[in-house]
Amino acid sequence: MSKKHELLVTAANVKEAEALLQAGADALLIGDDRFGMRLPGSFSVEETAEVAALAAKHNAKVIVSMNNLMSNELLKELPEYVQALGRIGVHAVEFNDPSVLAAIKEHAPHIRLHWNAEMTSTNYATANYWGTKGASRVVLARELNMDEITEMVPFLKVEAQVQVHGMTNIYHSKRSLVQSYMAHQGRPVEGDLGKERGLFLIEAERRDEKFPIYEDMNGTHIMSSEDICILEDLHLMMEAGVHSFKVEGILKPLAYNEAVVRAYRKAIDMYEADPESYEYDEQWLKEVRELQDPERELSFGFFYKEQVY
Repeated sequence: MSKKHELLVTAANVKEAEALLQAGADALLIGDDRFGMRLPGSFSVEETAEVAALAAKHNAKVIVSMNNLMSNELLKELPEYVQALGRIGVHAVEFNDPSVLAAIKEHAPHIRLHWNAEMTSTNYATANYWGTKGASRVVLARELNMDEITEMVPFLKVEAQVQVHGMTNIYHSKRSLVQSYMAHQGRPVEGDLGKERGLFLIEAERRDEKFPIYEDMNGTHIMSSEDICILEDLHLMMEAGVHSFKVEGILKPLAYNEAVVRAYRKAIDMYEADPESYEYDEQWLKEVRELQDPERELSFGFFYKEQVY
């Protein structure tokens, strides 16, 4: 496995992809809403090819999300899409359904496979099992704490990827829950209920916390009320050998995501230049804090078990 620490970030469109590459991203995560879940934007095959060409100029990679719940109807569309990705030359795809693995092996065997099973990727034995099936990377569950991550990495026979910044998904349903709720109240559904609508879910007991909620072709998604930020302790995971660090840019403006990428780029470069004398600098987060939504806290998420059981 490579010792280099990869900085991976999601992009919403071709323009954002180019800006994030210029900000210092090593890899971009993009995809098509048909096959990928909770993407900042949906990319056509032509747009994916355009991003791949941009990434090549920056010596960067393109990873395509294919972590959707695959239906029988979607299976019919898989071969053509995978063949197109193979011609484009993307570096890897993220998958959770074996049907994607099978399609890649048959139609584009040169594309790497990254196993992403959301919250179920919690142990090295299961990750290594998928390694025997062809996966070269595991996307570790966001519910793992720092000790669980750093203690697991030495036992992995595949690369490890960890989300280090941004919001996380806390609930998903294939059903259109917002639309159903409005219909139950007798309210007409006007306009799109997608990411651009800016809808929030607020609990009666915690009215100061806003959980973004939206619907798309894959159902209803409820997101966290806080943003993960592990920059301060990123060196612990670099020291442990975590290969890839993901910045989740969904529902964030480009300027914010650029600032986040620059901050993590600084930390990674400083560590790789001299691990022995590396020291975190709070100033690296200054621009991010200035752009941070005041209604969303930066937190360690599950890394230090802040959650209440």
